[in-house]
Amino acid sequence: MSGNSIKKERLPHLDIFRALAIIGVLHVHATSFATVAATESRFYYIINFLNIFFKYGTPSFIFLSSFVLFYNYIDRPLTKDLIKNFYKRRLLYILLPYLLFSIIYFFVRLYQNGLLNSSLDLWAQMPVFFERLARGQNYTHLYFVFISLQFYILFPIFLKLFKSSRFLVRWAVPIGFLLQWGFIILNKYEFQITYKGSLSISYIAYYMLGAYVAMHYDKFKGWFSSTWKQQSARQRTATVFIWLGWLALALAHVQIWYNNRLYSARYDSLLYELLWNMHTVFSAIVLMQLASWLYNSGWKRIVALLTRIGELSFAIYLVHPLWLFLYREYDPKLNPVTDDYLIWIYGGFITALLVSGVVVQLLMRWVPGVWVLLGSVPRSLKPAPRTRADRKDTVAGDGKKSVDL
Repeated sequence: MSGNSIKKERLPHLDIFRALAIIGVLHVHATSFATVAATESRFYYIINFLNIFFKYGTPSFIFLSSFVLFYNYIDRPLTKDLIKNFYKRRLLYILLPYLLFSIIYFFVRLYQNGLLNSSLDLWAQMPVFFERLARGQNYTHLYFVFISLQFYILFPIFLKLFKSSRFLVRWAVPIGFLLQWGFIILNKYEFQITYKGSLSISYIAYYMLGAYVAMHYDKFKGWFSSTWKQQSARQRTATVFIWLGWLALALAHVQIWYNNRLYSARYDSLLYELLWNMHTVFSAIVLMQLASWLYNSGWKRIVALLTRIGELSFAIYLVHPLWLFLYREYDPKLNPVTDDYLIWIYGGFITALLVSGVVVQLLMRWVPGVWVLLGSVPRSLKPAPRTRADRKDTVAGDGKKSVDL
């Protein structure tokens, strides 16, 4: 077997991880307006909780993206063909959808700002479009895809460095935190870049953590997959520390934003950064363990549903703001103080997940070439390739179908 053909163990629970991450993203986006509009509601703590607690979504996706890349590529020789194929796939399945959805959401934003009319000078808007395109800012969620593209550009460099230095492999996580926090502090006192959330350096701790876990997955695998009864005393100690630490950090993160939004409490910006960073770093590890537990739980219907959501997560990420935009266009004008308002807000999350999921699944199953817009089509939604032997089996009544392995 050639080096480029090395096959690693498939990790099906990662689709459940993706599902949990996209659920986090949808909660944040569905509640964003309410954190401003519903400050007088008796349910404001719940609204704020949903908006802050679920902020783990995007950082967890970055962690997972890094994990998958290093898990699949770390044992392969770094050849020109490997790099060429790597960039080709990212160009087709990530960059192209990013460009097309940037165009779509640019026009959505023009409509929201009341500029989409007969007097619009489209050419005059082109510099604005390209400036936002270069920062991942044509709509509020596209920064994540833009960050991912930055990491894809850097990936072969990181891969080469990790392959050539055991020191970097051992100290990847501390190095990631030093780089991220070095930038955070310098940006606060020197650079003052307003769009720092669109720069990959702002998330490099998650990237390095994902790389480290991938390169040491043989050591982590048993802990992630073992139930409480199966874990050793050391593993149980780690589980308690991670889960209680995650819960404490998440609640502290929720509380400072609650105090700020409702009572105008002021805290140093570095405290917000610290709690967000620690809350979401712990979340990434918790989700790895939770996803594995759920996959092995025996709850077949829940596993199947979460797996499908995870398979569609990138497409759902791209599409769901369109639904939320339409959902809010038909605002029933509820008073934010009333109980009905909370139901309407959470209805945005539920319908965003359902409508986006159903739409992208139908498009992927029935529209040829939809990968141009939505990215790679999951194997489960691709028509199974039929061979001559398959056709004979079907005619003979055997009913078999070829499986794309």
